[in-house]
Amino acid sequence: QVQLVESGGGLVQPGGSLRLSCAASGSIFSINAMGWYRQAPGKERELVASITSGGSPKYTDSVKGRFTISRDNAKNTVYLQMNTLKPEDTAVYLCNALVVTTSAALRNYWGKGTLVTVSS
Repeated sequence: QVQLVESGGGLVQPGGSLRLSCAASGSIFSINAMGWYRQAPGKERELVASITSGGSPKYTDSVKGRFTISRDNAKNTVYLQMNTLKPEDTAVYLCNALVVTTSAALRNYWGKGTLVTVSS
């Protein structure tokens, strides 16, 4: 029905940068909000950043000033620019979208995740 595909993960040194992308496709009428979660081994999944269709962003405290979330509503795509990366940012990053489908259902969808590893 709706698919989310992430890209942009990889291995980066501390202090480096990565840009994650998440493209939504399928039976989409509109997307109310999109966000990035992350899950590291031994830790609970946490919401890193989110953005509404109107462009209002929110961030968890640990990434404020380093990460920037943005979106292209025309492309149903959300981005996460990650700067000054730290080893503690290492995690699987998962895209989430709150979608109104073409059948008028409101549902959350998840991507499969992309691995970000910050290590020297």
